[in-house]
Amino acid sequence: MKKFTLIIALLFSTLFARSEEGMIIPTLLGAFESEMQAMGMKLSASDIYDVNNASIKDAIIHFGGGCTAELVSDRGLLLTNHHCGFSQIYSHSTLENNIAKYGFWAKNLSEELTNPGLTAARMVRIEDVTKQVLEGTENMEGDELLLTIQTNIAKIKAASINGTHFEADIKPFDFGNSYYLLVKETFNDVRLVGTPPTTVGKFGGDTDNWVWPRHTGDFSMFRIYANDENKPAEINENNKPYTPIHYLPISLKPRQKDDFTMVFGFPGRTDQHTISTELDFIINEMRPAQIKMRDLSLSVINAAMKTSEETTLKYASKQARIANAWKKWIGQIDGLKRGSAIEKKLDYEKGYTNEAKSKEKWQVEYGTVVKELRELSTKYNNSDFAYNMYIEYIYVGPELFKRARTISDLIKLKENESEEAFSDQQKKIVEGAPNFYDSYEVSIDKEIFKLQSDYYKKAISEELLPSSLKSEEINDLADDIFDNSILTDLDRFNSFIEKFGKSSLKKLSKDPGYKLYQEIQKIFEEKLLTDLRAYYSTKNELMKTYVKGKYEMYPEEKHWADANSTIRVTYGKLEGSTPRDGMKYTPHTTLDGVIEKYNTGEDDFDLLPRMLELYEEKNYGQYAQDGELWVCFTGSNHTTGGNSGSPVIDAEGNLMGINFDRSWESTMSDYMFDASRCRNISVDIRYVLWLIDIYGEAPHIVEEMKLVK
Repeated sequence: MKKFTLIIALLFSTLFARSEEGMIIPTLLGAFESEMQAMGMKLSASDIYDVNNASIKDAIIHFGGGCTAELVSDRGLLLTNHHCGFSQIYSHSTLENNIAKYGFWAKNLSEELTNPGLTAARMVRIEDVTKQVLEGTENMEGDELLLTIQTNIAKIKAASINGTHFEADIKPFDFGNSYYLLVKETFNDVRLVGTPPTTVGKFGGDTDNWVWPRHTGDFSMFRIYANDENKPAEINENNKPYTPIHYLPISLKPRQKDDFTMVFGFPGRTDQHTISTELDFIINEMRPAQIKMRDLSLSVINAAMKTSEETTLKYASKQARIANAWKKWIGQIDGLKRGSAIEKKLDYEKGYTNEAKSKEKWQVEYGTVVKELRELSTKYNNSDFAYNMYIEYIYVGPELFKRARTISDLIKLKENESEEAFSDQQKKIVEGAPNFYDSYEVSIDKEIFKLQSDYYKKAISEELLPSSLKSEEINDLADDIFDNSILTDLDRFNSFIEKFGKSSLKKLSKDPGYKLYQEIQKIFEEKLLTDLRAYYSTKNELMKTYVKGKYEMYPEEKHWADANSTIRVTYGKLEGSTPRDGMKYTPHTTLDGVIEKYNTGEDDFDLLPRMLELYEEKNYGQYAQDGELWVCFTGSNHTTGGNSGSPVIDAEGNLMGINFDRSWESTMSDYMFDASRCRNISVDIRYVLWLIDIYGEAPHIVEEMKLVK
């Protein structure tokens, strides 16, 4: 272990020969400081991350657990993406006051809107605790090893936050070759300050999603509130705007090609080490089936949303969640195929195995790991396919299954907890049910159920199909469920929950909707779960060895830990790309392009009249550059899901844009990064300020910020 740690330490001095790829753990930034400065950065590593002093990391917020946001004023103002605040924006929208459609800017603190359940977390510190986590584990394996690691982790976490209001987590990196302690401060009172209209925040819709050129004003604004001691508190009218340790100044300076760019955020997941046989399965089997399942649900939802504004309010947020991954996967397959990803994996794996033969020690430790990983994925690909289809059907598809899960959880509570705990949850379910059914239309869910059930029946092997789908015609089963099940009607559902007693389980056994759900769950638990546990646990151990071999046998090559929703830094420059023959992408777009797209007449490019009026007037204020209003720009920063809302920071530490997407060609970067074609997409902060100040007529919000000219 000591030798491996030394190798890693030496390795970091040569990492990132090409700066664009990879996601750096902030505590390791010192190794990259000189290269970043050579690219134009004027900051030091300690300006970016410092445990003992205010630094840029104190302005970076984990927003809602799945996005990133940044503090931009000394009164807790947060900027993130429009799509990150989508559910909150729509939760406050009604037919009478449709802020999603027309936009909203609070005129004062009292008009800012609370969002129960929304959190904003600041990273307090990160610490490598590999040695402490693995202490006493020498020569251990199996359950004994796992128990010792879990015990060590619990002790480290408890000691790290003793006497504080902070929270702690310890995550494995590189499949358990290292462990990091993450201490955070989580705020629970996060209020909506403003949003542009959907015609701006989602301009381009599914047509433009994941593609360039882009013209989307993808941002929204929130504010963190704290108690009198500036500490986290539950939502309370006495809370005050949070005073941050650091916030980002806003750059109004002109941009130019090759400007230094840094993205700081919480990337969700990458899988750069995926073995060739598994990647082949993902490209040619799993992703196409997942795309098809979402094709079917989107065909129903998209058509329904065109029929009325009320339906749009109910389903816009759901549609966005489904469509985002759907279109990403389409581009991902295309990019991986164009980039010959499988062939490159095979070549690398051949070289890896040959390199292992060059030393007896390496041959013993790494010589067969590629072969074992290939055999493992081949053995379990069918189980993995069934599992991912199960997720698409039960968790992403027909919403009636959400109600089934609620009942299933209540039954478990009845069996395992006190009567008081059961009664409390029973009451919460009844009180919360109207929120679900207010945003639910039986006719939409029924059509999704019919289409997806029919495809699921064809895609899944017969031994993994529930008897209800085998024995009944889909249309007849749908009629029975949606006419009679307690899952599909508010009155039937709440009546059942309120009267829950000894006869309830018998009633559920005859309910066609819940019966189908139980059949699917039983198949998952009895026929899939054992295989999946064997697959993922064995794969993790083999990948740990495989990745360790990469570090040890190729110390001069670039290595970085896969994204795992922890805070990371990437750096690159403002630049376009040439993703394929005959196609060249410029690095920025302007408001002229917004109007050009509007003039096509396509639904995804609609605008409200005010945008057209301001464009005709060329009323850009202080936010123009050479008479143009920049809208979006691309950079060579390595990003992924979770980086949505991340700040794009310039050479001097100022906010220059908000990351919100990648180009379609770039979605391959979750598995394989190509520096020549992979680009992140950001909305220019000057467009954001123009939309707040001039378009939204809310200059008081801009006045809170520190503008740098």
